[in-house]
Formats: sequence, C-alpha cells, structure tokens
Amino acid sequence: MEQHIRQALLKAAPELFGCAITDELIQFQQTRKDVEGDLTLVVFPFVKLLRCSPQAAGDKLKTWIEANVPGVSHCIVINGFLNIVLTDAYWLEQLFLMQAQPLYGFAQENSKPTVMVEYASPNTNKPLHLGHLRNIFLGAAVAEILRAVGHKVVRTQVINDRGIHICKSMLAWEKFSPVNARGERETPSNTGLKGDKLVGKYYVEFDKALQKEAKAIMAQWQSGNFSDTPEAVQQAVLNFAQAKQDKDEKAQAAIDDKIKELAKNQTSILQEAKQMLVKWEARDPQVYLLWTTMNGWVYEGFEQTYAQMGVSFDKLYYESDTFLLGKDQVMEGLKAGVFYQKPDGSVWIDLTADGLDEKLVLRSDGTAVYMTQDIGTAIDRFKDYPDLHGMVYTVGNEQDYHFKVLFLILQKLGYTWANNCFHLSYGMVDLPSGKMKSREGTVVDADDLMAEVIEKANAMTQERGHLEGLSEAARHALYTQIGIGGLKYYLLKVDPKKRMLFNPEESIDLQGNTGPFLQYAHARISTLLEKASYQPNAIKLATTLSPVEKEIIKQLSYFESALQEAAKGYSPALLANYTYELVKLYNAFYQSVKIVIEPDQEIRQLRLELSSQVRQTISKALSLLGIAAPARM
Repeated sequence: MEQHIRQALLKAAPELFGCAITDELIQFQQTRKDVEGDLTLVVFPFVKLLRCSPQAAGDKLKTWIEANVPGVSHCIVINGFLNIVLTDAYWLEQLFLMQAQPLYGFAQENSKPTVMVEYASPNTNKPLHLGHLRNIFLGAAVAEILRAVGHKVVRTQVINDRGIHICKSMLAWEKFSPVNARGERETPSNTGLKGDKLVGKYYVEFDKALQKEAKAIMAQWQSGNFSDTPEAVQQAVLNFAQAKQDKDEKAQAAIDDKIKELAKNQTSILQEAKQMLVKWEARDPQVYLLWTTMNGWVYEGFEQTYAQMGVSFDKLYYESDTFLLGKDQVMEGLKAGVFYQKPDGSVWIDLTADGLDEKLVLRSDGTAVYMTQDIGTAIDRFKDYPDLHGMVYTVGNEQDYHFKVLFLILQKLGYTWANNCFHLSYGMVDLPSGKMKSREGTVVDADDLMAEVIEKANAMTQERGHLEGLSEAARHALYTQIGIGGLKYYLLKVDPKKRMLFNPEESIDLQGNTGPFLQYAHARISTLLEKASYQPNAIKLATTLSPVEKEIIKQLSYFESALQEAAKGYSPALLANYTYELVKLYNAFYQSVKIVIEPDQEIRQLRLELSSQVRQTISKALSLLGIAAPARM
C-alpha cells in the first residue's frame, strides 16, 4: 500500500500541489501504537508546496487520499502526520496474496550480485568456543538472509593454520607430551580426545611454561641480575622501573605489564617458537610434517563441531596458501612506492595522512603478519570468483582497526572492489565470571556448551510431556533442535554491535524472547491445523476482522520489509525480533478466540488461514536463522 500511495501522489502532484514532486518528498513511517492507523504519511514536506499550515496540508491530503486510493478506509490528521487506516477488505486481500506465495518476502533467486560471507575462520591451535558460536551463527544467518533477498552467496572461511600461535601448540606438544609404553606421544587415537581439544591443551601448556619462565626472568631483573639480557632491553626495563615512581596504582600496573612483555620476549620457549615459524616458512621437512599432522587432528575435530551446529561452507581458504600471495603483493607494492622498508628489513605502510598510523606488513626476518595474509586472501578470492561484487567479514569488534587498515591498503594497491568490502563487527560474548581467554584455558568449549543445552532441552521437554509415540531417535533429534535452536536464537536476537552476557539457562526457556518460545508456537499451530483437518481455501472472505486479527495480518505483511532491513543492516536480530513480535500477537489471538470449535465456518476458515500463514512465516524466519521448526514439542 505504501508504494501504491507513493505512485498515486507522484502522478497526481500537478493537481494536488501545482507542480511535479520528487519521490524523496514522500516519507512514510510506522504508525505509533497508541493511536489509530496502519500507515503514517509525514505531512511537513508538503507544507511549503501547499503554502498552508501542517493541519491544513494534512486535511487536503486526507480528502484526496480517501477519495482516490482504493483500500483506504479513512485518514486522521495528527500534528503534521497523516495516519492512514486501511479497510478490512484490503487486509484480507493481503492475507490471501501471502497464502498464494509460499516464498512471500523472498526475492528472485540470484537476482542480485554475488557476495561472499566469511565466518568461523578459526585458528588451528585450539577448539571452538562460545565466542566462535556467535561468529558462526551470525555469519551463517547473514549468508541465508542475503540469499533470501536475491544475492548469490558464497559461504567461506579462512582457516588460520599458520603463524606463531600455531607453532606454540606444536612446540609444546613436542616438549611436554608424555610418551606411553609403546613410545607414542599423545594423539587423538590413543587418548580418545578430539583433535582440536588435544592441540588446544598444548596451547595452554605453552602459555603456562611461558609465564613461568617470564616470572623467573622478572625476578632476576628485580634483583639487579641482567646477565644474558640485551643492553637495549636492560635499558628499557630500567627506564620503566624509573617511570613507576610517583605514579598511581593503575599506571604502575600498566608499566608492570610492559615489563612483563619484555620478559616474555626474552624467554627461551618463545624464541624456540619463533625459530620454528621461520623453519616452517622455509618448509623444513620435520616441522612441516608436525604441522600437517597436528592440523589434520584439528580439522577432524572441527568437522564434528560444525556438523552439530548445522553449518557448512562453499569454499575453504588456508592462510598457509594465501600468505605467500600476500608477500608477493607486499613486494610489488614496495616497488610501486605503496610500502616502504626500514633499515632492519621490515616493510611498512604509512597511513598517517589517512588518519591512521604506520602498519607493519612484513617482519624483518621476512615472515608474514596477519595483514600480509589477509591481503593475499582477499585478492585470491576475487580471482576465484570473477563475478564477486563484495565481501562480508564476520569478525569481532576487537579487529575494527585491522579492517579499516586492510580495506585502505587494498584500495591503495589499486583494487577498486575494496570499496565493497564490509566488516560485520560484533560485540564479544561475556560470561558471568568475565571475559574468556583461550591461552589461559578459561573459555566455554563449543562442544560442551552444545551438549549442555541439548541436555537441558531434554529435561525441559520430558517434564512437559507431549512425546507420546516418538521413537528414542526422534526424541533426541527434537532435543537437539530445541537446544541448538535456543542457543542460536539467544546469540542472534541481540544486535550484532552490542556486547552480550550469555546465560545457557535462559536460552532454552519456553517463555520470553527465546528460540523455544518461537518453536513452540510453530508446533502448537501445526497441531491445531492437523486437529482441524485444515485445507487451504483461496476464496476471499467477506467478513469483519477483529483488532488482533488485523494486527496479525499487518505484522505478516511486514515480513518482507523486516527481511530487507535485516539484509541491509547485516543484522539477523531484526528478523529474530520481528518473529518474536509476530508470535506474541498470535498467542494473544489464540488465547482470546475460538478456532477449531468456531461454529461459523467462514470465520473458522479465516482463522485457520491466519494460523497457517503465521506458521509458514515462523518457519521461514527460523530457517533463515538456521533454526529448526519442530511440528511437535
């Protein structure tokens, strides 16, 4: 209707305003819930054209729209706004139009440019955790939403399989893994531990050894013993110690942290890890074999976790491949003057003129940094997909600056498609105990968390009953749908930009803005329609709608715009909360009227049609969020 009124006003402008008008002048907004109306037209832009007060302008528009726009019942002028009330016949027509289009709200497939969505992108030195879950569920949902509005979508991840962090796990496994009676070190097969968890265990072990050695070095420094300490480091430590005087407690703690970092860099274990990275980049056979073996363990573990999550990818990229291309680009950019080289051999880019800073792109020893490999990965993707229009990087907001720099470097290298790259920045997930830290082992493991919510869904569902006739396998599938669905919804319903606190108990609650609340509404309607032997009926019904029926149809009609807004803002939260509002409206309707036992067959059929459309919309929305819609609960 909004578009219909817009076109009518544009066509009638010479008659109404004495001149043609532009589309931008016609502004609509949703009507406030405390006043009557289905759609609100902003009157103020027309006041100057009509040379009258806002009230008089509203009255003129009211008279013209009521006389010339079919489907409008009447209009109300309120303080420079025109609230438009639509007829019941119009809303019934909308209901049957939606019923006739199973894919109502979805755009034609591949009608928009190709977009690549990157999510997950884990490191191969630890298992997936709660923070990864928000990333993965967010990226997967955005990919589906973009596909629904017409984009061809390529789902991808770049696996961070190289770098100093990977070498830390490898070195710790070599140094600390116990040897069994058969002379074997720990492996997934002889321990029964998932490969990603085994490798993550040694990442933590590395940090323990690093902290212990750094603590010993700091104790030596405090006693005045600087033997084997480079002169420049010794002077830096003494300068920091001097700077601590007359500082407050917070400033002293910050200086202590800097001294601790200096100590860590002097540890033998970190030096060994750095040497291992140099050997890896030189393709040392022994190091490369260890890297291949341990990464293989991790990949097998990841696959199991992804299967439980219900997510997948169209294309995988590995940093061990793309960093080489990145290094080549850096050298080309160095020749072209985009980058510059310092006396120690390291390569940098100066972005101070762009309001940023100087950024390292290649270390003095020739090894790559994250920026190097991200440059290579981006270029590789556009070579693989020549029709690619843009990329969406699903990465936490701790990397906001990194992506500003990355996109700017790509532009300076001459890649115009960098303008279509978008960083889907999201807030971190906290626990009641605080922030998670992988190296300290204080994370919520993704596998453990998924098992926990499935078990909670099991207990909750069995307590409520309604499982008669379901096999054990069907029951477990239902518990998984509820548990994983609740987990996904809990992490998706919050605006991506916001930091959030996670509570697993709340995620599977049947009350409130939760996944199971929406799933239960779908199951309840499915049971209702089955009990009523519902059959779709496209006959237009001449009946009066109750206020709640009208509100439900109105909310159903917003599905397309909610989907478009979710795609535009890369925010599944908009779709999640749209669906929650729909279910709340339907529940009020379900509690207040007769449906199956309604004696008037015309009214009964209308309410069944309404219920069917609500069920279909819930199913579509949940599917886009990666959540199952059970028929029974």
